[in-house]
Amino acid sequence: MVTAFVLINVQDKDLAKIAGNLLAMPGVKEAHIVAGEYDIVAVARVADNHALSDLITQKIVHAPGILRTKTLFAIQSHSSYDLKQIFGV
Repeated sequence: MVTAFVLINVQDKDLAKIAGNLLAMPGVKEAHIVAGEYDIVAVARVADNHALSDLITQKIVHAPGILRTKTLFAIQSHSSYDLKQIFGV
């Protein structure tokens, strides 16, 4: 499983609608509206790097309202939960 954090700037400020649109995309498990340099942080959990590439380059960057993104992918993940079991990836 690949976990990535997609930092997103939006064109308009209908943040709740954009966050909802992101959550409708397979692989996007969380969308957080945040304060600071970015407007939304989306958490993606997908099977592999190819799926991550497709999610970001074919779906997220072309979604209505998205201005630009910056992706941070985890090289290790630590959790007190079994993330693979929870997210089924």
